[in-house]
Amino acid sequence: MKNYIFIGIIIFSISSSFLTSCGKSDRNETSKTEQSTLKETSEIMPVLTEIDSTAEKAKTIDNLQAAYKGEVTAKAKYIAYAQKAEQEGFPQISSLYRAVSEAEHIHAGNHQSVLAESKVVVPTIKPEFTVKTTKENLAGDIKGEAYEATSMYPLFIKSAENAGNQIGIVSLTYAMKTEKKHNLMYTTALNALENNSVKTLPSVFYVCSLCGNTYANKAPARCTFCMTKSEKFMKISKVKANRDIAMDDCPM
Repeated sequence: MKNYIFIGIIIFSISSSFLTSCGKSDRNETSKTEQSTLKETSEIMPVLTEIDSTAEKAKTIDNLQAAYKGEVTAKAKYIAYAQKAEQEGFPQISSLYRAVSEAEHIHAGNHQSVLAESKVVVPTIKPEFTVKTTKENLAGDIKGEAYEATSMYPLFIKSAENAGNQIGIVSLTYAMKTEKKHNLMYTTALNALENNSVKTLPSVFYVCSLCGNTYANKAPARCTFCMTKSEKFMKISKVKANRDIAMDDCPM
Protein backbone atom coordinates (compact mmCIF):
# COMPACT_ATOMS: atom_id res chain seq x y z
CA MET A 1 0.00 0.00 0.00
CA LYS A 2 2.80 2.44 0.80
CA ASN A 3 4.44 1.76 -2.55
CA TYR A 4 1.22 2.67 -4.35
CA ILE A 5 0.91 5.86 -2.36
CA PHE A 6 4.51 6.82 -3.15
CA ILE A 7 3.97 6.19 -6.83
CA GLY A 8 0.76 8.21 -6.76
CA ILE A 9 2.56 11.13 -5.14
CA ILE A 10 5.27 11.06 -7.79
CA ILE A 11 2.71 10.96 -10.59
CA PHE A 12 0.73 13.79 -9.01
CA SER A 13 3.89 15.89 -8.65
CA ILE A 14 4.85 15.39 -12.27
CA SER A 15 1.32 16.21 -13.42
CA SER A 16 1.19 19.36 -11.31
CA SER A 17 4.52 20.51 -12.65
CA PHE A 18 3.38 19.93 -16.21
CA LEU A 19 0.06 21.74 -15.72
CA THR A 20 1.78 24.67 -14.05
CA SER A 21 4.16 24.95 -16.96
CA CYS A 22 1.31 24.81 -19.45
CA GLY A 23 -0.64 27.38 -17.46
CA LYS A 24 2.25 29.83 -17.60
CA SER A 25 2.58 29.27 -21.32
CA ASP A 26 -1.16 29.77 -21.87
CA ARG A 27 -1.16 32.90 -19.76
CA ASN A 28 1.74 34.30 -21.73
CA GLU A 29 -0.02 33.58 -25.00
CA THR A 30 -3.30 35.02 -23.67
CA SER A 31 -1.51 38.13 -22.48
CA LYS A 32 0.06 38.62 -25.90
CA THR A 33 -3.30 38.12 -27.59
CA GLU A 34 -5.06 40.58 -25.27
CA GLN A 35 -2.37 43.19 -25.82
CA SER A 36 -2.63 42.74 -29.57
CA THR A 37 -6.42 43.00 -29.44
CA LEU A 38 -6.32 46.13 -27.30
CA LYS A 39 -3.84 47.72 -29.69
CA GLU A 40 -6.01 46.93 -32.71
CA THR A 41 -9.16 48.16 -30.94
CA SER A 42 -7.56 51.44 -29.95
CA GLU A 43 -6.53 51.99 -33.54
CA ILE A 44 -10.00 51.47 -35.04
CA MET A 45 -12.22 53.01 -32.34
CA PRO A 46 -13.38 56.53 -33.23
CA VAL A 47 -12.58 59.40 -30.95
CA LEU A 48 -15.72 60.28 -29.00
CA THR A 49 -16.68 63.94 -29.03
CA GLU A 50 -18.88 65.65 -26.51
CA ILE A 51 -22.32 66.68 -27.83
CA ASP A 52 -23.30 70.30 -27.30
CA SER A 53 -26.88 69.81 -26.07
CA THR A 54 -27.62 73.52 -26.19
CA ALA A 55 -26.70 73.70 -29.85
CA GLU A 56 -28.68 70.52 -30.58
CA LYS A 57 -31.76 71.96 -28.87
CA ALA A 58 -31.60 75.06 -31.05
CA LYS A 59 -30.99 72.92 -34.12
CA THR A 60 -33.99 70.74 -33.31
CA ILE A 61 -36.24 73.80 -33.10
CA ASP A 62 -34.99 74.94 -36.52
CA ASN A 63 -35.59 71.45 -37.90
CA LEU A 64 -39.14 71.33 -36.55
CA GLN A 65 -39.90 74.71 -38.10
CA ALA A 66 -38.56 73.48 -41.43
CA ALA A 67 -40.58 70.28 -41.14
CA TYR A 68 -43.69 72.27 -40.25
CA LYS A 69 -43.26 74.48 -43.31
CA GLY A 70 -42.76 71.42 -45.51
CA GLU A 71 -45.86 69.65 -44.20
CA VAL A 72 -48.09 72.73 -44.53
CA THR A 73 -46.90 73.17 -48.09
CA ALA A 74 -47.43 69.48 -48.87
CA LYS A 75 -50.96 69.60 -47.46
CA ALA A 76 -51.98 72.38 -49.85
CA LYS A 77 -49.98 71.01 -52.78
CA TYR A 78 -51.54 67.56 -52.62
CA ILE A 79 -55.05 68.99 -52.60
CA ALA A 80 -54.19 70.86 -55.79
CA TYR A 81 -52.70 67.67 -57.23
CA ALA A 82 -55.87 65.77 -56.27
CA GLN A 83 -57.95 68.24 -58.23
CA LYS A 84 -55.62 67.88 -61.21
CA ALA A 85 -55.87 64.08 -61.09
CA GLU A 86 -59.67 64.38 -60.97
CA GLN A 87 -59.64 66.63 -64.03
CA GLU A 88 -57.47 64.13 -65.92
CA GLY A 89 -59.84 61.27 -65.14
CA PHE A 90 -57.89 59.55 -62.38
CA PRO A 91 -60.27 59.49 -59.37
CA GLN A 92 -58.26 56.78 -57.60
CA ILE A 93 -55.10 58.90 -57.68
CA SER A 94 -57.16 61.89 -56.62
CA SER A 95 -58.28 59.97 -53.53
CA LEU A 96 -54.68 59.04 -52.78
CA TYR A 97 -53.61 62.66 -52.93
CA ARG A 98 -56.47 63.72 -50.67
CA ALA A 99 -55.53 61.06 -48.13
CA VAL A 100 -51.87 62.05 -48.12
CA SER A 101 -52.86 65.70 -47.81
CA GLU A 102 -54.78 64.87 -44.62
CA ALA A 103 -51.76 62.98 -43.30
CA GLU A 104 -49.45 65.93 -43.92
CA HIS A 105 -52.00 68.19 -42.23
CA ILE A 106 -51.74 66.01 -39.13
CA HIS A 107 -47.94 66.01 -39.22
CA ALA A 108 -47.91 69.79 -39.42
CA GLY A 109 -50.19 69.97 -36.40
CA ASN A 110 -47.97 67.60 -34.43
CA HIS A 111 -44.85 69.62 -35.25
CA GLN A 112 -46.61 72.80 -34.25
CA SER A 113 -47.58 71.27 -30.90
CA VAL A 114 -43.96 70.39 -30.19
CA LEU A 115 -42.88 73.92 -31.04
CA ALA A 116 -45.58 75.28 -28.74
CA GLU A 117 -44.13 73.17 -25.91
CA SER A 118 -40.88 75.06 -26.46
CA LYS A 119 -42.71 78.41 -26.44
CA VAL A 120 -41.99 78.91 -30.15
CA VAL A 121 -44.58 80.62 -32.34
CA VAL A 122 -44.53 79.30 -35.90
CA PRO A 123 -44.75 81.86 -38.69
CA THR A 124 -47.55 81.99 -41.24
CA ILE A 125 -46.66 79.80 -44.18
CA LYS A 126 -47.62 80.65 -47.74
CA PRO A 127 -47.26 77.40 -49.73
CA GLU A 128 -45.53 77.68 -53.08
CA PHE A 129 -45.67 74.92 -55.69
CA THR A 130 -46.39 74.25 -59.35
CA VAL A 131 -49.15 71.97 -60.61
CA LYS A 132 -48.09 69.86 -63.59
CA THR A 133 -49.59 66.74 -65.13
CA THR A 134 -50.49 63.94 -62.74
CA LYS A 135 -47.68 61.82 -64.12
CA GLU A 136 -45.15 64.59 -63.50
CA ASN A 137 -46.62 65.35 -60.10
CA LEU A 138 -46.27 61.73 -59.01
CA ALA A 139 -42.69 61.47 -60.26
CA GLY A 140 -41.70 64.55 -58.28
CA ASP A 141 -43.56 63.41 -55.16
CA ILE A 142 -41.84 60.03 -55.19
CA LYS A 143 -38.48 61.79 -54.96
CA GLY A 144 -39.75 64.24 -52.34
CA GLU A 145 -41.20 61.59 -50.05
CA ALA A 146 -38.07 59.45 -50.41
CA TYR A 147 -35.88 62.38 -49.38
CA GLU A 148 -37.98 63.08 -46.30
CA ALA A 149 -38.19 59.42 -45.27
CA THR A 150 -34.55 58.42 -45.80
CA SER A 151 -32.58 61.63 -45.33
CA MET A 152 -34.34 64.64 -43.84
CA TYR A 153 -36.38 63.10 -41.05
CA PRO A 154 -33.67 60.64 -39.90
CA LEU A 155 -31.27 63.57 -39.47
CA PHE A 156 -33.93 65.60 -37.66
CA ILE A 157 -34.64 62.67 -35.33
CA LYS A 158 -30.95 62.24 -34.54
CA SER A 159 -30.70 65.91 -33.59
CA ALA A 160 -33.81 65.61 -31.39
CA GLU A 161 -32.27 62.59 -29.66
CA ASN A 162 -29.07 64.53 -28.95
CA ALA A 163 -31.18 67.39 -27.60
CA GLY A 164 -33.23 65.06 -25.41
CA ASN A 165 -36.45 66.34 -27.01
CA GLN A 166 -38.64 63.28 -26.51
CA ILE A 167 -41.89 64.73 -27.83
CA GLY A 168 -40.00 66.01 -30.86
CA ILE A 169 -38.68 62.51 -31.52
CA VAL A 170 -42.24 61.15 -31.47
CA SER A 171 -43.61 63.76 -33.88
CA LEU A 172 -40.72 63.45 -36.30
CA THR A 173 -40.80 59.65 -36.19
CA TYR A 174 -44.52 59.54 -36.97
CA ALA A 175 -43.87 61.69 -40.03
CA MET A 176 -40.85 59.69 -41.18
CA LYS A 177 -42.66 56.34 -40.99
CA THR A 178 -45.68 57.71 -42.81
CA GLU A 179 -43.63 59.29 -45.59
CA LYS A 180 -42.11 55.88 -46.31
CA LYS A 181 -45.60 54.53 -46.93
CA HIS A 182 -46.55 57.53 -49.06
CA ASN A 183 -43.48 56.97 -51.21
CA LEU A 184 -44.57 53.39 -51.91
CA MET A 185 -48.15 54.47 -52.63
CA TYR A 186 -47.02 57.13 -55.10
CA THR A 187 -44.67 54.64 -56.78
CA THR A 188 -47.51 52.15 -57.19
CA ALA A 189 -49.77 54.87 -58.58
CA LEU A 190 -47.19 56.02 -61.12
CA ASN A 191 -46.57 52.45 -62.28
CA ALA A 192 -50.31 51.96 -62.74
CA LEU A 193 -50.59 55.22 -64.66
CA GLU A 194 -47.76 54.24 -66.99
CA ASN A 195 -49.32 50.80 -67.56
CA ASN A 196 -52.87 52.06 -68.10
CA SER A 197 -54.13 50.21 -65.04
CA VAL A 198 -55.18 53.09 -62.80
CA LYS A 199 -58.59 51.50 -62.21
CA THR A 200 -56.88 48.69 -60.28
CA LEU A 201 -55.60 51.16 -57.67
CA PRO A 202 -57.26 51.50 -54.24
CA SER A 203 -60.13 53.96 -54.16
CA VAL A 204 -60.58 54.11 -50.39
CA PHE A 205 -58.02 55.29 -47.83
CA TYR A 206 -57.92 55.65 -44.06
CA VAL A 207 -55.77 58.16 -42.20
CA CYS A 208 -54.95 57.93 -38.48
CA SER A 209 -56.00 61.18 -36.82
CA LEU A 210 -53.08 61.12 -34.37
CA CYS A 211 -49.98 60.22 -36.39
CA GLY A 212 -51.10 60.44 -40.03
CA ASN A 213 -50.45 56.78 -40.79
CA THR A 214 -52.18 56.00 -44.08
CA TYR A 215 -53.90 52.76 -45.11
CA ALA A 216 -55.37 51.68 -48.44
CA ASN A 217 -58.65 49.77 -48.78
CA LYS A 218 -58.96 48.59 -45.17
CA ALA A 219 -57.91 49.92 -41.78
CA PRO A 220 -56.65 47.75 -38.90
CA ALA A 221 -58.38 47.75 -35.51
CA ARG A 222 -55.61 50.02 -34.22
CA CYS A 223 -52.95 52.12 -35.89
CA THR A 224 -49.71 50.17 -36.19
CA PHE A 225 -47.70 53.30 -35.37
CA CYS A 226 -49.51 54.86 -32.40
CA MET A 227 -52.22 52.34 -31.40
CA THR A 228 -55.06 54.79 -32.08
CA LYS A 229 -58.40 52.99 -32.56
CA SER A 230 -59.71 52.80 -36.12
CA GLU A 231 -62.88 54.59 -35.05
CA LYS A 232 -60.81 57.76 -35.01
CA PHE A 233 -59.44 57.29 -38.54
CA MET A 234 -60.54 59.55 -41.39
CA LYS A 235 -61.98 57.84 -44.45
CA ILE A 236 -61.26 59.25 -47.90
CA SER A 237 -62.77 57.77 -51.08
CA LYS A 238 -63.21 58.76 -54.71
CA VAL A 239 -66.99 58.65 -54.27
CA LYS A 240 -67.15 61.01 -51.33
CA ALA A 241 -63.79 62.61 -50.67
CA ASN A 242 -63.17 64.70 -47.58
CA ARG A 243 -63.41 68.46 -47.91
CA ASP A 244 -60.70 70.29 -49.79
CA ILE A 245 -58.41 72.03 -47.33
CA ALA A 246 -57.94 75.64 -48.35
CA MET A 247 -54.58 77.17 -47.55
CA ASP A 248 -56.17 79.58 -45.08
CA ASP A 249 -58.36 76.87 -43.57
CA CYS A 250 -55.56 75.35 -41.52
CA PRO A 251 -55.71 76.38 -37.82
CA MET A 252 -51.93 76.40 -37.61
